Amino acid sequence: MEREREATSLWWYEVALVPGLLQTRTYAQALIDNRIPPLDEETVAERVTARMERQAILTGPKPPVGLSFVIYEAVLRSPLVDEAQLLRLLEASRMRNVVLQVLPFAQAFSDALMGPMVLVEGRDHERLAFMEGAFASELSADPGVVSRVTERLSMIRTRALDPDETARFIERTVARRE
Repeated sequence: MEREREATSLWWYEVALVPGLLQTRTYAQALIDNRIPPLDEETVAERVTARMERQAILTGPKPPVGLSFVIYEAVLRSPLVDEAQLLRLLEASRMRNVVLQVLPFAQAFSDALMGPMVLVEGRDHERLAFMEGAFASELSADPGVVSRVTERLSMIRTRALDPDETARFIERTVARRE
């Protein structure tokens, strides 16, 4: 998270969850409060607050951080993703420093299903790759790892809907839920 605060750009891909920077409080609460083993209420409240505070990166600092998110269609189909969360995604997609894309089921390929990935670029132009799993996470500056993650993210982005198509896709998803 410290690297995230210092970033000049983030490329983020999520296969199962809405990225933390785009979550509503209700969605974040549901995720954090539904852990096994369960967390105590104080810890849940602290983590939800911390998640919401991280979202300051969307509107500050100056100059703004360039944020690119690709979300697999399955994320939007989750019962945890309510209308408010979909509208939050649309709101974020309209920010001038945010690009949001959806990777539809029909465009997915095996590497896109392997899990979430984030590329972080710092002020010194150093790139780090972050991969997260159920029981372990890895932050790597290894050029080979960063190159493979960059290649995978680039391919995912080329297969995803463009930002305008993504907005229309999310709008249709909201309309179906009404």
